[in-house]
Amino acid sequence: MTVARQLAAFLTDTKVSDLPDQALDHAAMVVASTLSSAAYGTGIESSRIIRAMAQERGGRGDAPVWFDAGGKLPVSSSVQVNAVLSDAAASDDSDLRNIVHAGTPLTAASLAFAEREGANGEAVLTAMVLGYEAAGRISEAITPGFKDRGFHGCLGAAFASAVASARMLNLDAERMAQTIALTAVSIGGLATAADTSFSREYHAGLAAMHGANAALAARRGFVGEARILETPRGFFEAFGGIDGRTAGVIATRDLGKSWDIITDMAIKLMPGGHPYHAIAEAAGNAAREAGITPDQIDSITMHRPGMTKLSGPLHPANLIDMAHSPAYFAAAGAADGGLSWNHASPAKIADPVIHGLIDKVRVGAEPTESLNRYRQGATVTIVTRDGRTVSNTVFEPKGSAALGISWEDIDAKYRSLMPASDLPEREIELSLTLIHDFRNLTDVSRLTSLLRVGAA
Repeated sequence: MTVARQLAAFLTDTKVSDLPDQALDHAAMVVASTLSSAAYGTGIESSRIIRAMAQERGGRGDAPVWFDAGGKLPVSSSVQVNAVLSDAAASDDSDLRNIVHAGTPLTAASLAFAEREGANGEAVLTAMVLGYEAAGRISEAITPGFKDRGFHGCLGAAFASAVASARMLNLDAERMAQTIALTAVSIGGLATAADTSFSREYHAGLAAMHGANAALAARRGFVGEARILETPRGFFEAFGGIDGRTAGVIATRDLGKSWDIITDMAIKLMPGGHPYHAIAEAAGNAAREAGITPDQIDSITMHRPGMTKLSGPLHPANLIDMAHSPAYFAAAGAADGGLSWNHASPAKIADPVIHGLIDKVRVGAEPTESLNRYRQGATVTIVTRDGRTVSNTVFEPKGSAALGISWEDIDAKYRSLMPASDLPEREIELSLTLIHDFRNLTDVSRLTSLLRVGAA
């Protein structure tokens, strides 16, 4: 049996009753998080361009674009546009093993197909948990090889959309396997481009769209190479540089014994690249707890496994730069006692106090103890002008599923970012109430109808 078929059997046989309540709750939180990020992304140029292109193409009215007054679009177009909206704002979610943003394509695909197929909230949450599982397992099988080879995490994110779409279409195991196989030959992406430009959200839109298209093609009976994941020169070998059989074992072992959306998912509770959130937290904790003000700081030193030098833009000038600048996260955290959603604003990105501290940021020796506890974690040491030394360690950022995610934090994120879409406060609160009770939502269009902005 091929790897795709093994995964497919599990992904199609699993029922909602097989899933832990915590997994379903996390999936609902991902819906709220993704919509929040998408709301903030509505004003970003890349989002406007992709939305305008999709509307120009038009087509059958399957599902809406979030925060737009226009008519519905074909499901694949809706999935692409909504994924770009969320990813553009760099405020969605990540898998802490490899920083794959699975929640964005999951939410975009699941809500679009629910609208088209008339599915309920429970079906959406089930599809999202299983889509996250598939993306996590396939991504883990090629980690860290795909990064070492210069590829982007959209390679794994595409499988989130694919499996969620296939579940929403109620495909059988053979067609689910073909959905996975077709997705494996559909998506590419380069990390260098994604780290420095709007290519990041372009990748995200394509990953979500290609996953949806793979499910639609498989539903019609399209047949690809079933062994494409594990075959020589296939997906695992080409992108991960790993023997296909070995990777196949990683992708299929212990199916159902734990759930990636519980063990490895993290929702962003501040903007920007997830690898740097713990840096901001640790810097903020150290400065706040010791009562250190920016003018008292002589140096800020970051320590984390694998970090030997500063990467990314040193002095960010825009959101893309900020999202990939560990120096900004360290300096901003130290200056303001931590990061908030406001730190993605142009005013904060240009803050002269933060830029003054950026020049005092350096990389120190890698930690030697408790290495297995660092999951995108970091230790930050602040030295003051009068000779004080204060350190703080954050092993994994707030919002990590393994630490526990609170609805209080999710609600705060929702209420902070949703106004950027111009959605009225009443609709914001009503939509959040529906998301809290998403499992009992009988008609998902009740939620999506609240996300229309400017409709007559």
